[in-house]
Amino acid sequence: MPLINVRNPRTGRIDYRFEQTGAEELTRLATGMRAAQVEWHDGGVELRCRMMLRLAAAISERRDVLFNALSADTGRVRETGMEIDAVISSIERWCRLAPELLAPGEPKSTDIPFIELGRQLAPYPLTGIISPWNIPLVLACIDAIPALLAGSAVIVKPSEITPRFVEPLTDIVAGVSGLAEVFRLVPGDGSLGQALIDHADLVCFTGSVATGKQVALAAAQNFIPCQLELGGKDPAIVTADTDIQRSAAALCWGGMVNAGQSCLSVERVYAETPVYHDLTAAIAAKARSLKLNADDINEGEIGPVISENQHHIIESHLQDATAKGATIECGGRIVEHNGGLWCEPTVLSNVNHDMLVMTEETFGPVLPVMAFSTDQEAISLANDTIYGLSAAVFANDVQRAGAIAEKLDAGGICINDAGLTSIMHEGEKQAFKSSGMGGSRMGPASIRRFLRTKALLENTQLCRDPWWY
Repeated sequence: MPLINVRNPRTGRIDYRFEQTGAEELTRLATGMRAAQVEWHDGGVELRCRMMLRLAAAISERRDVLFNALSADTGRVRETGMEIDAVISSIERWCRLAPELLAPGEPKSTDIPFIELGRQLAPYPLTGIISPWNIPLVLACIDAIPALLAGSAVIVKPSEITPRFVEPLTDIVAGVSGLAEVFRLVPGDGSLGQALIDHADLVCFTGSVATGKQVALAAAQNFIPCQLELGGKDPAIVTADTDIQRSAAALCWGGMVNAGQSCLSVERVYAETPVYHDLTAAIAAKARSLKLNADDINEGEIGPVISENQHHIIESHLQDATAKGATIECGGRIVEHNGGLWCEPTVLSNVNHDMLVMTEETFGPVLPVMAFSTDQEAISLANDTIYGLSAAVFANDVQRAGAIAEKLDAGGICINDAGLTSIMHEGEKQAFKSSGMGGSRMGPASIRRFLRTKALLENTQLCRDPWWY
């Protein structure tokens, strides 16, 4: 099996290689994990929680090695620490919630007096997860953790663009006795992801709309369910009565954290005409204060463009916008430093929906700002998209903000802030339009995605003649 080369986003050099998991090895793993899943499930949720809490402790103990691998893959520091903390806290949170959520409940009486209704929750035996490159650890684990606690065995195929964390995490999992029998990471490219779908009983995918459609088709051909979290072009609507400085700070964070490389990033701003110029200026001022971490990974807020291909998309969006009359208020360039590529924090004005930067996912630290005159116009502009992941509304008039939010075609709406859907785990939501398919990753519904419900119908009266009723 040939080695797969991995590019360092800070240097542009190939400095890591790995061997893809082979087809025979994947088949062997899937077969063995199906067998191990039976004992994993039958051991009960309390045992599964104990095992997963040991995993959280092991991740904490070996934080440094995992941190180094992730930061080498992504070229960033601050977000890497947040990733590891988020996975540990997610395990702890799900272990608190799972026993109650997975409890079978007592049989219930029905409208037919001699029939009692019980319930059994049966996990999908093998869950396959295909995760992306932008937030590698979190998005490899966001589905894996509830699936494991639900009683599934889990195979994760992370992105080949950011695979360095696979080896240390695999070692960490192996250190928790028995866990590797039901939880494995397999490195490889898209062909391995396709093969994984052929082995799984349920598949979870996070990534682009185009690839998501391919995953959905492959799942349909295998007659298995799929859970898709796809792209976004998240809008933010800012009304004239808003606190401009506070809104600008929230928008800058929501659009530029992780260098804009998040499906939940704010990617377009609609400002009511009276505050359009002041808000644009305030966002640009905030953006200018952000620094690239090109000289020192520990300094600056904006990391490199992780994927080698992504900078072409960002660049094409900027070129298209300026060619069609957009004004660059700040930034506007992809800069090279020692072989790595960084996108300057960028704010655009005089934009419209004829521009790619307002209609297609940019996935970079770019905030275009467009004026609107009425709430209905803002709602129409925000909904003028194939995407529907999340959105934001800023207004001091909370009733007005709520009325706007209720008319937006998106699964999670932040009011007077941005990015809250990534941290409020209780906020059950689903993606609209082409941004996804399947159940919520948030709230109790998340763990139930990995379960099928059996109805247990008991006739409580012995009856010789089954036809009497």
